[in-house]
Amino acid sequence: MTRTTSAVARALERIGRLDPALHAFIEVWPDEALAREREAVARRLPLGGLPFAVKGPSGIRSFAARRLIAAGGSPVGATSVPGPGTHWQTWGLGAHGRTVNPWRADRTPGGSSAGSAVAVATGMAELATGSDGAGSVRIPAAWCGVFGLKTTNGLLPSPDRSGLASAGVLARSAAAAEPYLRHVLGGGGPDVAPALPLPLSPPVPLSLPLPAVYSEDLGFAEVDPEVAAVVRAAVDRLVAAGTVRLLGRDAALLDPVGAWTAVRGGSPDDPEAVRVRRTNDERLDALLAGGALLLTPVTPNRPHGHEGPGDLYSTALTWAFNLSGHPAASLPAGFTGDGCPVGLQLAAARGADVRLLAAARAVEDALPAAPVPPAAGRAAG
Repeated sequence: MTRTTSAVARALERIGRLDPALHAFIEVWPDEALAREREAVARRLPLGGLPFAVKGPSGIRSFAARRLIAAGGSPVGATSVPGPGTHWQTWGLGAHGRTVNPWRADRTPGGSSAGSAVAVATGMAELATGSDGAGSVRIPAAWCGVFGLKTTNGLLPSPDRSGLASAGVLARSAAAAEPYLRHVLGGGGPDVAPALPLPLSPPVPLSLPLPAVYSEDLGFAEVDPEVAAVVRAAVDRLVAAGTVRLLGRDAALLDPVGAWTAVRGGSPDDPEAVRVRRTNDERLDALLAGGALLLTPVTPNRPHGHEGPGDLYSTALTWAFNLSGHPAASLPAGFTGDGCPVGLQLAAARGADVRLLAAARAVEDALPAAPVPPAAGRAAG
């Protein structure tokens, strides 16, 4: 008789085999994970012991982690985040060293949810929690070839006093991220507060084609031509498939770098920051009117080396949505010629997180399935 290996046991086996080379985890909890899985199965909890990872050393205490555990999820470990003084060098520091991109070990996986993206991309966890204050979920999702979602700012509790950071999730696909939205935004146990600060848009059925606005640069960013070409090809495929219908709206925002820096630095009332935020909010509300999506590249550049990005802002196309609060997602769009993943960003109206996930699933269905990175099949060593 063949014995079936549990999902948590499979995840732990992959961590033991792959993580010494990838450095996605700072801690692994095998005994606790297997015990939680057995309890979830015995109690017939909805997630049935689903193995997930949490971001950083404090991730197990996060609102999202507590929701997932209450629904029967089983945390297998805490993932890497930038170490002290290494923000521009590694974007992640695991138990065995700097976190590497599973597609190209000489490149960063992005950050700060670095280990979460690598763990999901290589099957060491089925999903992972993240947080996104400037693109920290969407950028590693794009550069590791997985799905990443930043929720509407203020929808879920966040320790970030600036209001820029929002909780998020990384998963192999938009479909695989659904348990997060179902149980973190909706369910929960008696030890988890059920109330959410903001209402969610009702999950109405989608009607294809989805109205959408495409912008290569949001009116200000300098985008690598090959990155732009990969994303544009994905958008053209969506149009040809009847998944999206492009609208003739001009997505010209003001560069948010100064406003983001001012808010992050504790000066949200800086007059120029207030002007930029107000102008961009008005323009985004007009662009997203009527349930439209905004489509852009996730980053203007491809994954850089571990020495850092130089003068480039990898956040150029993501942090506008941290300032405005809109939910935004990253989906795999394809690869540059040197084998680097490229992400397609989808943004939607505030509170439309459920609809955004449904739209992401429709987009995902029309694009080629994301491949598994080479590192996922290699033994460490």
